[in-house]
Amino acid sequence: MKIQPMKLRDLAGRDFPEIAELMAGPAGELDVKGISSDSRKVVPGMLFAALAGSKADGSAYIGDAAARGAVAAIAGHPADAGIPVLAVSSPRRLLALAAARFYGAQPETMVAVTGTAGKTSVASFTRQIWAYAGFAAAQIGTTGVVSPTRNDYGSLTTPDPVELQKLLAELAAEGVTHAAMEASSHGLDQSRLDGVRLSAAAFTNLGRDHMDYHPTVESYMAAKMRLFDTLMPKGSLAVIFADDPWSEEAIRVATASGLDVRTVGRKGNYLCLKRVEHFRHKQTAEVHFGDEIFEVDIPLAGDFQVANALVSAGLAMSTGVAAPVAITALEKLVGASGRLELVGHTRDGALAYVDYAHKPDALENVLTSVRPFTTGRVIVVFGCGGDRDKGKRPIMGEVATRLADVVIVTDDNPRSEVPEVIRSEIMAAAPGAIEIGDRSQAIREAVRMLNSGDTLIVAGKGHEEGQTIGATILPFSDHVEVRKALEELKS
Repeated sequence: MKIQPMKLRDLAGRDFPEIAELMAGPAGELDVKGISSDSRKVVPGMLFAALAGSKADGSAYIGDAAARGAVAAIAGHPADAGIPVLAVSSPRRLLALAAARFYGAQPETMVAVTGTAGKTSVASFTRQIWAYAGFAAAQIGTTGVVSPTRNDYGSLTTPDPVELQKLLAELAAEGVTHAAMEASSHGLDQSRLDGVRLSAAAFTNLGRDHMDYHPTVESYMAAKMRLFDTLMPKGSLAVIFADDPWSEEAIRVATASGLDVRTVGRKGNYLCLKRVEHFRHKQTAEVHFGDEIFEVDIPLAGDFQVANALVSAGLAMSTGVAAPVAITALEKLVGASGRLELVGHTRDGALAYVDYAHKPDALENVLTSVRPFTTGRVIVVFGCGGDRDKGKRPIMGEVATRLADVVIVTDDNPRSEVPEVIRSEIMAAAPGAIEIGDRSQAIREAVRMLNSGDTLIVAGKGHEEGQTIGATILPFSDHVEVRKALEELKS
């Protein structure tokens, strides 16, 4: 994919009056051949974005970028660096808009989904419904990028704006017309999506998460709501799950922003869920759309997956898929990797699942979801990551011991923290739990405990293929470890 150089004034646009005079002069005529927010990756002809981070201010690296050949820089304040500096109130937003103009093309129909849980599943399900309807579709999010020509593993829920816009241009070039992406609170707060031309957006739910980044739950919700009150054009479509405690606030913000609000769920006015029957490997749901009544078998376990499926159907229907086609597609859904994913079973039928649940609400949802079809015990293996919200650790310990019959507390991604300390903070609120630090050993022990009718949930890492200890990422997969333990049990 070849990108042509652009004039700096064309990249800057007219969104920031404070640089209008600068762009009207010789600086505006500069040719820009690329954009980077990492001075080490700057090559001659690039625009450097000097962003303030939690540990360093990128303005300190403008000189380095200039020495490497940067023709100009974006910053939050003026700087004397020998190159023009576009000093604006929101350098992150200017970067996102400039990246969108530089790469240009995007899939014609873009949708974004935000919320604490369910983003990956909704993005995946929406892509699958579009594909069933005959569209060339893609998804972007925590598990990576999936399109008709690629399945690339990733790690960031919302990529940085330069990488994101480059990716969107690549998808458009390969013929993708419809793309669904996850919108994390970090990504929204840091303006990473500000250059994405959205046709519709969705909200799933809100629970405790990222309290190491957001000072309050209210500020966390406000970051999520940037999707509705800042990024979505008036009159565009907002699909909102209606049954969450924060649904009313999401509806209020979307309505006040002039969006066309469509709610789904038991309280939904667009897709209304009237009845659900739970089975071991599927759920049968009765869904009303206006005067039409559909009965659909969703091949996934868990009430939350019904909610995700309805949000996805709402997004697909709001972007051109007929209701009967979207509802029929729900019967063919494949769950996203590591989202209540059935990995295997014992000889006598005990089920073993891997789930990404790494926050209190998600853990509660997954443990509650397997109870209706579990005739024996619910066994859960989980831990909490280091260098993240410490307040959720005892909360997750309480959730696990309240909803599971057997709890094994183990390590997740301890990062720079002492693993024993993390486990002790969970154990303090988990009376009767078993502590096994080695995650492989914890999984083997849990599998050995399984009897007929039991259900095992290995929670926290989901699709991840590594475990971060200190600054090192070691190869590790819950899927692989569960399968190995099941094979050992059968041998």
